[in-house]
Amino acid sequence: MRVLLLFALSMVSVQATAATTLPVKEITAGVYVHFGKHQFPDSKNHGEIANLGFIVGQKCVAVIDSGGNPEQGSALKQAVTETTNTPICYVINTHVHPDHINGNSAFKAAGVKFVGHHKLAGAMAARGSYYLDKAADQLGVKMSAADLIPPDIEVKDSLKLDLGGRTLILKAHPTAHTDNDLSVYDEKTNTIWLSDLLFTEHVPTLDGSLKGWLAEIDKLEKQSFRYVVPGHGELVTDWPQSMQPQKHYLTLLLTEIRAAIKKGQHLEDAVQTVGYSEKNTWALFDEYHRKNVTTAFAELEWED
Repeated sequence: MRVLLLFALSMVSVQATAATTLPVKEITAGVYVHFGKHQFPDSKNHGEIANLGFIVGQKCVAVIDSGGNPEQGSALKQAVTETTNTPICYVINTHVHPDHINGNSAFKAAGVKFVGHHKLAGAMAARGSYYLDKAADQLGVKMSAADLIPPDIEVKDSLKLDLGGRTLILKAHPTAHTDNDLSVYDEKTNTIWLSDLLFTEHVPTLDGSLKGWLAEIDKLEKQSFRYVVPGHGELVTDWPQSMQPQKHYLTLLLTEIRAAIKKGQHLEDAVQTVGYSEKNTWALFDEYHRKNVTTAFAELEWED
């Protein structure tokens, strides 16, 4: 009986440990990704919907995005600890959206530097109060201003980070998905972490510039990558083919909104008609498409 009791307790301990460790997959040597689910952020998933992960060097580890809440950040940190004895030196936030930055406080420690686009701090300051209210009201998560940690290191154009035996190249992009998008390129494995500059399966969400995003896509698709990590969706190994559905969707918005404006249609009409041929192509279309049309219409309405 005592042996059975000890076994049962050990199993509970193992399960408890597993529950606090974020599952990650090593997609290539030293690059680990947790793939989120295509869900609208709510009180059931607590905002844990995005792709997150880390890259391990000989000297230190770079975490890429921290999760949708502090507990997910802690679970990601535990995944790092269980994977390697190498210390964390950088937490890279790819942009301002809460599913990517709300776990930052879990990593705050001596020797850890937070890195982001040079416009990220401003975006965090402008949206901070709203994000904290949203965490409580919509995500069922208690957070404070201390959980929203701006970058210690700002990237204005590009920046190289030496992890020891591998170099990451961070690029600050012009306004596209947001006005603070950052990509992370691992030279050693020819892997690029595009985060929300790329959506697969999940409908793209526009919070920046439609024309700017398409311009960045044009630049990116001319490059060659072995692995591409999107912000939402599965690992891409056939770049740039897997990016074409997103390009088609965004181009369709551009074309149809311009046509609607030329006809003299108002926004109220456009959100009822533009882009609906894509409805059955994308997950979460109903949740995000109308907002995409609204954002793009405001941009295109006054173009020359």
